[in-house]
Amino acid sequence: MIKIVGIGPRREDMTIMALQALEEADVVVGYGGYTRKIKDLLEGKNVISKGMGQEVNRAELAIEYSKKGHNVVLVSSGDPGVYGMANVLYQIMGKYSEVEVEVVPGVSAVNYSAALLGAPLHDFAVISLSDILTPLSEIKRKIRAAAEADFVIAFYNPRSKRRTEPFKEALKILLNVRKPETLVGLVKTQNNTPSVKIFPLNQLKEEDVDMNTTLIVGNTFTYSDGENMVTPRGYVLPHSLHPLAYEFYEKYLAGEGNKGPNTSCEYYPCHNHPQNCTFCYCPFYPCGDPSTGGRWIKEKKVWSCEECTWIHQDDTVQCIEAKLPKLLEKTEDLQDNKKELLKLRRECVYLTK
Repeated sequence: MIKIVGIGPRREDMTIMALQALEEADVVVGYGGYTRKIKDLLEGKNVISKGMGQEVNRAELAIEYSKKGHNVVLVSSGDPGVYGMANVLYQIMGKYSEVEVEVVPGVSAVNYSAALLGAPLHDFAVISLSDILTPLSEIKRKIRAAAEADFVIAFYNPRSKRRTEPFKEALKILLNVRKPETLVGLVKTQNNTPSVKIFPLNQLKEEDVDMNTTLIVGNTFTYSDGENMVTPRGYVLPHSLHPLAYEFYEKYLAGEGNKGPNTSCEYYPCHNHPQNCTFCYCPFYPCGDPSTGGRWIKEKKVWSCEECTWIHQDDTVQCIEAKLPKLLEKTEDLQDNKKELLKLRRECVYLTK
C-alpha cells in the first residue's frame, strides 16, 4: 500500500489524515528537504530521502517497497495532486500491476497563500512558471488565456536564480492584458515565517519574487480593504428601497427620466464633470462591492457610493440599458430581480471598468 501524503506548505499545516498515514507507515520516501521538516514524526521508520529532481526515482522506490509488503508513505509538499508526487506516481504505475494507492490531500500553496491574503479566490487558475518540463510557449499560452478570461491567477515556482525568463514573459502578458491597477498578492515563506504584500500589478518587480513566493493576481473585481485582498462573489445584500429611489425609477420607467448629464440639477456634478446622470440612483444599490469605488460606512451599516464614478460613465450606461428593460419592468423589480441585476452589473463592470 502506498499513501501519497501532502504535508502542506509548513509542518503546522498538516492534516489529521496526513499525520495518521505517517503513523501507520513503516517506510517513508521523500525529498530530503521535506522529510527533515517532519523528522520527529518518522522515528523508528525506514526513511529514504532523495534529492530535488529525483521524483521518478522516489516513485519507483515507493512501488518497490510496496510490492515487498510494506506500508509506504510517499511524501509530497502542499497537496500531492497540485504539482506534487501524485501525478508522477500515477504516470509510472502503468508499468506495474497490483499496486494499491491512496492520495492523502494536503493544504496547497494557493490555499495557504489565499488564507493569508484574505479571500482573493473566486474562479481561478493555478499556473506553474517552471519551464523545466513544460515549454515556455505552453506556459505563455495558458497565462494569456487565463488573463483574458479574467480568472484570478495563482503562480507557482515563479522565479529561480537561473530560471528568470518565464516570469518576465508572464509579467509582460499580464501588463498587456490586465489593467495596471489590478491587485497582486505576494506571499513569501522563509524559515516557516510568511510575509504578505498587496499592491497593484504595475508595481510588481522581478527582484520581489523567488522560489519561496506564491503570487495571486486578482481579477476585475478584486479589491483591498486596506488589510485584505478580496474577490467578491456577488451576493444579494438585503436592503429596503429608499422612497427617493422608488420615485426616480417610477419616472425612469415612464420615460420621464434624465438622459446623460443633468446640468440643471443643483448637485451637478456629484462626482466629476462631465458625468452621465441617467442612473442618478444606482439600480444595483447596495452592491456591496468596493471594486468600483463604493464602501461601507463602518458601524453605520450604510453603503456609500460617493467614490463610485463607474455608474456615471457613458459606456457603463449603454451596457446597462442594453439589458435592463428585460429585468426592470416595474419599480419593485429592483428588489425582486436583484440577483439578476447584480449579474448584469458584473457583466458591465468587466466590459467597461
